[in-house]
Amino acid sequence: MTIVAEIKERGFEAVREWALELDGAEPAPAEASGEAPREALLALASRVRRWHEAQRPADISLETEPGVTLERRWVPLDTVGIYVPRKLISTLVMCAVPAQVAGVRRIVVCTPPQGAGLVAAAAEVLGLDEIWALGGPQAIGWLAYVERVDKIVGPGNRYVNDAKLEVSRDVPIDLPGGPSEVIVLGDGDARLIGLELAAQREHGHDAVCKTVDTLEEAEAIAPEHLVLLGEAEADADRVRNAGSVFVGPWSPVAAGDYATGGNHVLPTNGWARSVGGLGLETFLKPLTIQRLTEEGLARVRPTIEALAAAEGMPAHAEAARR
Repeated sequence: MTIVAEIKERGFEAVREWALELDGAEPAPAEASGEAPREALLALASRVRRWHEAQRPADISLETEPGVTLERRWVPLDTVGIYVPRKLISTLVMCAVPAQVAGVRRIVVCTPPQGAGLVAAAAEVLGLDEIWALGGPQAIGWLAYVERVDKIVGPGNRYVNDAKLEVSRDVPIDLPGGPSEVIVLGDGDARLIGLELAAQREHGHDAVCKTVDTLEEAEAIAPEHLVLLGEAEADADRVRNAGSVFVGPWSPVAAGDYATGGNHVLPTNGWARSVGGLGLETFLKPLTIQRLTEEGLARVRPTIEALAAAEGMPAHAEAARR
C-alpha cells in the first residue's frame, strides 16, 4: 500500500507515522526563523501580482434565443493546498500570490521541516498564516484526505509528483511539475549556454540540461524551459510545446525563476504538449448560469422533445412541458 493510500484509509495517524519515519518530526505548524529577503520577495510578488491580475478572464452573458440567456462567471476556489519544496521561497510566491489575486479564501502551505522556518518567514511577508512543516508524499496525502482542500498545486520531486498523480483521482492538481528541465537551442555565445545549463543543474542530479540543433527536436521534448539564442531567436513565434520560452542573450531562465513575474511552476516530462504553467485560471473555475423565460422554453421545447425521443428519455421531454 502506498503512503497516500494509507493516509486515505487511516487519516492523520498515518500522516504522523510517515512524517516521523521520513522527516524525523511530527507534522506541526512551521515557526518563522531566519532572514527572508523581504524587499526581493515584495518586488517579485508585485510583478507576479500584476502579471496574474492581467490574466483574469471576462465573465460573459449571451442570449442564444429570445428568452434564453446563458452566463459564464469565473469564481475562485475556496481552499487550495500549496506544496513548496525545501527552502524554495520563490515558489511560495509563484503559487500563493496568484491564489490571493484569484480570491481563494484559504491557502494551506506544506513544506519539508528542514528549511520550513525560512518558508514560514517568507509566508509572513506575503500575509499567509497556515504553514506546515510537513514534506513528501505524506504532505500531499494530508492536503488531499485530512485537510480536504479543493486543489493541490506546486512542484516537487518524483515522489511528490507520484503522490499528486495518485490523489488526482479525488482532488484536482495543477500538474506534475519536476524534475526541472532546460533545453537550449541556437548558435549563441557558448559561455551563455554554459551558464544556463549550470544554473539548471542546481536543481539536482535528475534535472534535464541539454542543447539541441533544431526546433523540431526541442518540440519533441516539450521542455519546461526553452532558451533560444542566436539565429534561433527568430523561432520564438513558432514554438508550441514548451512551458516557458526565453528569447535572446539577456533573458536567462533565472530571471523567470526569480524576478520577471512570469510563473515558474511549469509542466515537465512532456506535459507542455497539452498544458501550460500556473496562471490565474489555475485558481478559478467557470460557473454557467442558465435563465429561460416562458417564451424561451417554448422556443426550445421542440429541440428538447426531438432529442429526448431519439435518446429514449421521455421524462426529459415531459420536464419541458409546463
